[in-house]
This record gives sequence, structure tokens and C-alpha cells, in this order.
Amino acid sequence: MAKKHDSIREAPPPPNALLMALELRAPWEFWSVLPSWPLLARAPAGDGHPVIVFPGLSASDGSTLPLRAYLQNLGYDISGWNQGYNFGPRAGILQTAKRQVMDTCEVTGEKVALLGWSLGGIYARELAKELPDHVRSVVTMGTPFSGSHTSTNAWHLFELTSGKDITKELQQFDLPAAPPVPTTSIFSRTDGVVAWPASIQKPSKANPRTENIEVIASHIGLGLNPSAWWALADRLAQPEGQWKPFERRNALQRMVFPNPQR
Repeated sequence: MAKKHDSIREAPPPPNALLMALELRAPWEFWSVLPSWPLLARAPAGDGHPVIVFPGLSASDGSTLPLRAYLQNLGYDISGWNQGYNFGPRAGILQTAKRQVMDTCEVTGEKVALLGWSLGGIYARELAKELPDHVRSVVTMGTPFSGSHTSTNAWHLFELTSGKDITKELQQFDLPAAPPVPTTSIFSRTDGVVAWPASIQKPSKANPRTENIEVIASHIGLGLNPSAWWALADRLAQPEGQWKPFERRNALQRMVFPNPQR
């Protein structure tokens, strides 16, 4: 994995109680897929390349099943992480994920796109840093890679489920550094778990193929949100080696996807 990052960063505070309460809207985000389906079905078709989806903290592949079904319907070779519930980087977890990426690349003969929801996005980014020749692109959703663990309302849960000191765990990695592949961070300013500035990828001379896409969503609903699904489909559909930043092409998209730089 990436080398330890020693600089001190100013950490944004975690979301407040109001934003945490707004997480209760997550079921409505999923049900909004139904009226949005005519538009979602018109997303760019996939080219069949493999995609691995990593779930968030304390979640399993079941949480990403609807998203994976949608992307499979678009024509991608989709798989979950196949390691049960994500209780943090316990012994063997990252090594098994690394082997999955390498094996998928070898079997398919193609580079693999990595999608990660929340903590799953940390795995996706760090794996891409270690395996750039095997990874085609990375997309994260509500992933706190910029800032510190105090920028989330979930770090106590992380320590409880993983049995590890989160400060010591994070010191192993340079989380803010972008992977050397096309990298997209999907975030929401109304995220009630992760402070949205902690999901912002800053411009990098080392990798100009990075971007931030803002959606209107809860943290728990990000992987079930139709606007996030559209953004994922748009990013995955880019031909390999022809990356371009996400475009808000019309009035509807400018409403659904606010300007992340405002």
C-alpha cells in the first residue's frame, strides 16, 4: 500500500445532528430509482470490462446488490468483494482484495475498475496505488480520504468492529494522494456520516485525471441514489485511455449535479 503520510492536515468537523437525522431519507432515495428508471436506462452502455464493488463499513455485498445489478444490466462484468461484512482491514482482508484484482485482470485480460462506497473507497484507492497496471479507474462514494478520522461520525464504529486503533491504521497510508489512474470522488454536502470536504480530491500535478462530482444524497443512500448511479455509469463508460472530466451537459444535469466548486 501507499507510504505513510506524515504531514498534518486541518480536519473538517463531522456532520452535525441535523445532517445525521437526514440519513433517514435513504429508503426514499432507493425508491426514487423507479421513477428515474427511464433516464437511468439511457445511460451509456458498458464495454464489458470487469468492475469490483467494495461495500462500506459494517456492510456486505448485499448492500451493493441493486447497484451491481444496474451496472450489470448496462453491460459490465460485475463482482462484489466476496469477503462478507466489511469490518475494517482485518488480517488478510487487503491481501485477499489485492489477489482478487490481480486474478480478475488475469482471467479477463483487461484492467479492472474499482468502485468503493465509504470505507470501501479507501480500499479501492489504496489498491489502485499498489496495482496501477491492473486498475483501469477508481470511483468512490462518500469516502473520507482527505482530512482525518474525526471528520466522520463512524470512526468509533470502525474501532468497535475492527478491534483496531484507527489512528495507527491510518498512519500506514497516504490517503489524500490520488491513485495514478482516473479517479472520481462522488460526494454529497448533505452527507450525515462523512464531512463532505473529507471527500474532496484536490488537484494534483502527479495525476490530473481526478475529479469530484457532487450529488444530493445521504451517506447511507449514496450507493442507492439514482443520480449517483448515473454518474457511475457515465464514468465507467469512458474508453480506456480517453478520460475526460464529468460534464453537466444540460439544465436537468446542472440541477441534479450541483457545481462542486461553488
